Amino acid sequence: MMDYPLLLRSFLLRAAKYFPKKEILSIYPDEIFRYTYGDYFKRTCQLANALESLGIKRGDRVASLALNNHRHLELYFGVPCMGAVLHTANFRLPTQHLSYILNHAEDKVLFIEEDLVFIVEAIRDQLKTVEHFVILSQSGKLPETTLSPAYSYDEWISEFPEEYDFPEDLNENDPALMCYTSATTGDPKGVVYTHRSIVLHTYAVGVTFGTLESDCALHIVPMFHANAWGLPFICVGGGTKQILPGRETLNMEKICRIIADEKVTVTCGVPTIWLMLYDYLEKGGKYDFSSLRVIASGGSACPLYLMKGLNEKYNFPIRQAYGGTETSPLATAALEKSYMTDLSPDELYSVRNSAGLLALGLDMRIVNAETGKDVRMDGEEMGEIWLKGPWIADEYYKEPERSKLSFVDGWFHTGDVGTMDEEGYVRLVDRTKDLVKSGGEWISSVDLENIIMAHPKVVEAAIIGVPDPKWQEVPFGCIVIQPGETLTAEELQEFLKDKVKASYWIPKEFAFMDALPKTSVMKFDKKGLREMYAEGKLT
Repeated sequence: MMDYPLLLRSFLLRAAKYFPKKEILSIYPDEIFRYTYGDYFKRTCQLANALESLGIKRGDRVASLALNNHRHLELYFGVPCMGAVLHTANFRLPTQHLSYILNHAEDKVLFIEEDLVFIVEAIRDQLKTVEHFVILSQSGKLPETTLSPAYSYDEWISEFPEEYDFPEDLNENDPALMCYTSATTGDPKGVVYTHRSIVLHTYAVGVTFGTLESDCALHIVPMFHANAWGLPFICVGGGTKQILPGRETLNMEKICRIIADEKVTVTCGVPTIWLMLYDYLEKGGKYDFSSLRVIASGGSACPLYLMKGLNEKYNFPIRQAYGGTETSPLATAALEKSYMTDLSPDELYSVRNSAGLLALGLDMRIVNAETGKDVRMDGEEMGEIWLKGPWIADEYYKEPERSKLSFVDGWFHTGDVGTMDEEGYVRLVDRTKDLVKSGGEWISSVDLENIIMAHPKVVEAAIIGVPDPKWQEVPFGCIVIQPGETLTAEELQEFLKDKVKASYWIPKEFAFMDALPKTSVMKFDKKGLREMYAEGKLT
């Protein structure tokens, strides 16, 4: 067999040659920008030429602080295909973390969304390695800024040729992209993805979800979050129509209209987005979602009531998937097997609401910490999920000591606790740090949250463990209720009586809040909630 390198270059050239007429859309508040893969390729070539003019070489890091739009998509291929490394920075991080990751990565050029320039201006004096600032402006003009030297992206690349000889002699193990974790503890940790890892991950996503050239993909996951879950790569490689909603991502009326008008078939997002969508639809929104084929939900557990409601009322077929920054991110996906046609509706939803089956190409163990052995496939015994495979990280960038804690003997120790049933479906019980141990018995905050969020008056629920003089630790509920409704702790406790595994699962105390704090990737911020409890702010 040929020793042929797995490079993102092959995806880009395939799109340009075979799908130049296919569309890419960027959604802005006042317009929809449309162009083709043919246009996209020319601008990506101009970008590569422009970066070369700044002296960017193979291995140099180039950062983006940007939204989901066509300019960011050009960076996704223009930077790594010329041999440099794209660092997609999370603009929602605290400023001290943002300056840390830009310095830690040693980024030389920073591409900034026009609306986000103020963030960089505030930390400019802290940036040690950034030499150039490029502003991604929809007007095409350079806005007023204190950053220097600064360029307007469209004007800048327009000065360069629309052809570029993307090198084919890159090593497939060369770095292509990098992301940093959202840092629930300590400084963010960097994960570097190679051309090889991204290409193989892309194939796995395609096999798992059956993504097609005829699909229309809506990018709801931020492009700074674990490579937008790999969707841009499979779309470009497959010539799939793409829609990038930018700031309109949280505009549920516009998102619903886009899905209906553009006949979206594929999208993905975290449960917080689906909660917002469901709430909007329940208030009277009516749209044709008949085109939808696959919706992947990940980042945290999707409440079962939400999955059922969206599917049965609005033809919104959510399937759960599992992974993280270190896993590129696909590790498992909850797709039912072909012979499960005789399952009852409840049994089918139980499968779809699991974390799913291991993706083709990976190895997994679920290890009981006390015995050191793999858990039984009985859906009951719990253990930590370990993963290995060609798109699983084996270290954190320039973090040898922290790497030793998570990467052991060739396995990535995820910190997630799960079970596996007789069919091989994984169910997440909790993060190791979020499990509640009351009187020596484990309580899954994930399971308890899902049960509570099935209450018709509850919008969001988060469970944390808090100290208790008798039981060492007990569950404490943080609840957001529907606007205009009232709910008491006693009502919730009564609701839970016949739904939980044991009475000690029922929280004795609840805090009713206007909103739950979220992390930069829209997960419940349980670390923040624990700090609020310790400071006496949850009552």
